[in-house]
Amino acid sequence: MAVILQSLGRTLLAGFILLIAIIVATGLFGGSMPRFDYTWGAFIMRWLHVLTGIMWIGLLWYLNFVQIPTVPKIEPAEHRAAISKFIAPEVLFWFRYGALGTVVTGLLLAWMNGYLINALLLQNGVHAIGIGMWLALIMAFNVWCIIWPNQQKALGLVDCPADEKPKAGRTAMLTSRINTLLSIAMLYCMVAQQNGGL
Repeated sequence: MAVILQSLGRTLLAGFILLIAIIVATGLFGGSMPRFDYTWGAFIMRWLHVLTGIMWIGLLWYLNFVQIPTVPKIEPAEHRAAISKFIAPEVLFWFRYGALGTVVTGLLLAWMNGYLINALLLQNGVHAIGIGMWLALIMAFNVWCIIWPNQQKALGLVDCPADEKPKAGRTAMLTSRINTLLSIAMLYCMVAQQNGGL
């Protein structure tokens, strides 16, 4: 088991194998095997949307609840370089692509279920998820167009004058906090639509 768990790739593969085993066992011993039809495809798209959303919002909250408040406390200050040179760039990679995956799967899911345009236009019946979609789109824009370009400067991943780095870091942090603020309402709207909460 340790051989599997020592590798992220093998761990993920084992997770998918476990999922397949559960689907097969459930089908064989108490239910029915999935019918690979439109309904199943929409379900899989929703599952992928939730999976990528957990990656995105989980890392957003990690950054805001853990990394941003903790890094200034690291002493001596030279040790902070481990975060800025190794951890932060990796977190920001998965953060960006988690955001992209969430938006793409969410839009595909809305299209597959026939409510994409109505939700984006905030029509009655799908206005809750429409509000959530708009909040998510704003958040994804912030990730790709404000947070990431400024983090590249702050972390020294792109060349910029030294006096721009603190300002870029502050802009990235404040925009990340805006996304944290928006995430609370966004997640509520996403869940409210199918559970009658808005």
